[in-house]
Formats: sequence, structure tokens, C-alpha cells
Amino acid sequence: MRPVSIVGIGQIPVRKRHEKSIRQMGAEVVRLAMSDAEVDRVDALFNGNMLSDELQGQKHIASLIADEAGLHGIEALDVRAATGTGAAALRMAYLAVASEEADLAVAVGVEKMSDGVPTPVIAKALDAEQEVVNGDTLISKNAELMRLYREHFGAPKDAFVNFAVNAHKNAQNNPNALFKNKLVTAEEVLNSRMVSYPIRLFDSSPICDGAAAVVLAPTGEARAYTRESVRMLASSVATDRFRISDRDNPLFLEAAHVSAQKAFRRANVHRDDIDFFELHDAFSIMATMLLEAVGYARPGEGWRLAAEMEIALDGCIPIATQGGLKARGHPIGATALYQACEITLQLTGKAGVNQLDSPSVAMMQSVGGAGTTIITHIFGV
Repeated sequence: MRPVSIVGIGQIPVRKRHEKSIRQMGAEVVRLAMSDAEVDRVDALFNGNMLSDELQGQKHIASLIADEAGLHGIEALDVRAATGTGAAALRMAYLAVASEEADLAVAVGVEKMSDGVPTPVIAKALDAEQEVVNGDTLISKNAELMRLYREHFGAPKDAFVNFAVNAHKNAQNNPNALFKNKLVTAEEVLNSRMVSYPIRLFDSSPICDGAAAVVLAPTGEARAYTRESVRMLASSVATDRFRISDRDNPLFLEAAHVSAQKAFRRANVHRDDIDFFELHDAFSIMATMLLEAVGYARPGEGWRLAAEMEIALDGCIPIATQGGLKARGHPIGATALYQACEITLQLTGKAGVNQLDSPSVAMMQSVGGAGTTIITHIFGV
């Protein structure tokens, strides 16, 4: 397997509703990423999209985007991993280049959640026969986790508020963020509308539209495309028991732990080497549990990293440096590709006002379903 680097990125602003179609949005960010890499052709395109077959009545998105972008004739495949779909597309593009099946590959993610009602479609990431049939959704399952967590560990009512406060603060300086004009206070988070007890409005990510893409090339050739590339040091996947109720310890994300350890070994880094962590903060409880599963906090104490603002830009483990899923937005198929773009900007010193102090290693974790599938990527310069 040869080393792989990101040599081009492309993204459009996350919005409540984009007027452009799925194919137009996807083709636009592919062209932006290819322009950034100064290439007019790639060998393969891997697309992440979770909802279009039901919300837009359209399957076969990868080939549709390739055609719209003027890339007909190349390999173009759709990839899915429920709410971790964007990261799955990135992993497939990485493997294509690493295995020498492709010299240039683009990973693209696109989602238009504004067409129709996405919540019941997203719920299909759960067990249709034993969960969805009872009315369960990803919101209700994360609410279940938060209730269990608070009961078991005695976390206070305001334990999770700073996840939203931090995300919205960082989103102010991200022109692509949905909530770039919406700061929130801890009091506003705590008093926001109840969505599914105990999850409140600001404990969860918004419904939105967006698209982002990255171009990957062999590290040994990256300089030919850009002066400042970012290496992909590792890509790994692990799964847990499908249903939360079947797990030995539902409050420990085993797949996140296993996936992270695999990635650390492949990248030959320790978690203390990670300068920032773009985690899957679709829900505050999920952010808390990911921090614990990776080892940044002991079980029951991940929320303290938020309470003490150690997750801030100047904290010990910055997260959501450009707003995260909570405030940049979570257009599912595109989410991990936005994060890959943001990580690239941070590691190349182009993150603007939110630029961290000389970061050299970053980690991203993406969650499919209620912690069932976890995809970990590690990046470096």
C-alpha cells in the first residue's frame, strides 16, 4: 500500500436549502477540488449520499455527478455507511489510491435534506424489525444514551451545554457554516426546546443541505499538484453490536475505541500526538462518548472536557474547530468531506481566524447509526 495525500479540496456553504440539484451541487464541489489540485481528470470518483433515493427519488448518484462534472468514462461508485457515509466515501477513495487502482481519486459527499421529511429516512439506519417498528429514531436512541449516561454517572443537567457553545463560537469564522451568524450562550442551550428528553434543540445538529469533495493522490507525487498537501496517515473501520440494547456496555462506544486503536497503530501515533479531533458531534452525548472511547477522558467524565472548555481552540483537545456538525451543519453524505476540507485548511495554516497553533496531526471520527459503525481517519503534514 502506497502513502496517500489530499491535494485538492472543494466545498460550498451549508444552507437550510440549496436551490441547486444534487447533481449540480456534487459536480460543483468536484470541479472546485479538481481546480484546487490543478487537474482536469481523475481516475475514480466515490460518492457519499444517504437520502437521495427517498428524498429526491434518485439513485446512482456517483455516475450522475461524474457525468455532470464532465468525467464520464471514469470509475464512479456510490458508498454508504448510514450517517457515517461521507467518511466511507473518503475511505474508498483512499484505498483506491493506496492500492494503485487509481492515481487520482475524488471523494465527494452531497446531501439535500430539505426535500421532504428526513427523520424517518435517517431512522432506517436502525434495526427495521426491532427498533424502527417501535417508533425509534436516531434522535430517540441518542436521547436514550443521554438518559442512561446521566443516570449512571450522575452528570449534572448542564453537563453538555458547552459542546454547542464551543461549536457556535467557532462557526462564526467559517464562511461555509450554516450558523455562522448565531452565537449561543450556555443559558440558551439549557433552555432551548426539548426535542426528545433529555435532548434539547441545541444538543443536536440541524437539517441542512451541502456538498464537499477532496482529491487524493499518491504522496510521492503530491508535490506535482500542490505545494501544501496533507497526508492521510490511516483509515480504519470497526463495528459494534447493531442495537444499543445488545451491547455489553451501551455507554462505551466499543467501535470507536477499536477503530481509533487500529488507526493509531497504522499511523504510528499516540492519541497525545493528536493536535485536534474532528469528531461526530451530531449529538452532544455522542461527542462526549467519543472523547471517552478514544481515551481523552475516563468513562463518565468526557463532558468535563466541555465544561472546562478544554475542547476550545486553545484547549487540550480542540474539537469542531470550524463549527462541527452542530454549527457548520450535518448534511449527512457531505459531513466527513467538509471535515476533511477543514482539517486540510488547519494543517496547511489556512484556517483563518480559527487557525490553531502549528498543528501537525489531526483525527476524524465518523459515526454510522447509533454508534454501530465508526470510521477513523488520521491526517498529518
